[in-house]
Amino acid sequence: MDFYNHHLWPITIGKHEFWITTTIRNTWIIMGILILFALIVRYSLSKFQKIPKGFQNIVEAIIEIFYNFTTSTMGEKNKGFAPYYGTIFLFILFSNLSGLIGLRAPTADLATTLGLALLTFFMVQYFGIRSKGIKGYIKGFFDPVPVFFPINLIGEIANPISLSFRLFGNILAGTMIMTLYYAIPFWPAKIGLPAALHAYFDVFSGVLQTFIFVMLSMTFVSGAIEE
Repeated sequence: MDFYNHHLWPITIGKHEFWITTTIRNTWIIMGILILFALIVRYSLSKFQKIPKGFQNIVEAIIEIFYNFTTSTMGEKNKGFAPYYGTIFLFILFSNLSGLIGLRAPTADLATTLGLALLTFFMVQYFGIRSKGIKGYIKGFFDPVPVFFPINLIGEIANPISLSFRLFGNILAGTMIMTLYYAIPFWPAKIGLPAALHAYFDVFSGVLQTFIFVMLSMTFVSGAIEE
């Protein structure tokens, strides 16, 4: 394992040189897996029956879990967000679990987590303006009294920063610890214990951080939608 984000392949556009990094490559791998799964589900829809069984049971269970999760967090009227948050959940989860197969998790890169957090940030601003109007949206920064404007503004800007750093920090820390452990030259120490460490840092922490990120994102967006 390696916790560095390496430059892999250069791409030259005009006079500018861009690099495909480890994060980009691993992100494409995870995206490819999810897209392939989506295509398989799409192809299988015509074969689905009223009484589900086998693969149909798995697909319907996943969909039901995401819709119930969205409804319980954001309310019945916002259940339409389930497909979006379901996709985000699966992407982050697969990214966090990719360490199990020796990949450097894309979520161990601040660029990935900040990009996801900025999606939430812009959604909050958009739905805040749509639900309250421009005047109501701006007025919210001066509540309960105008002197609170700097605090409210800083709090709004801090949301994507805290979202991104929480996920990034936890996943990168786990990646670094596992990499350092595998670097131990005493080979008997690598028997048995790495499995327990992967179970905690990749599975437990990965699932927990995915849940926290999506839950907080849902909370921020639903708070902006409320009148």
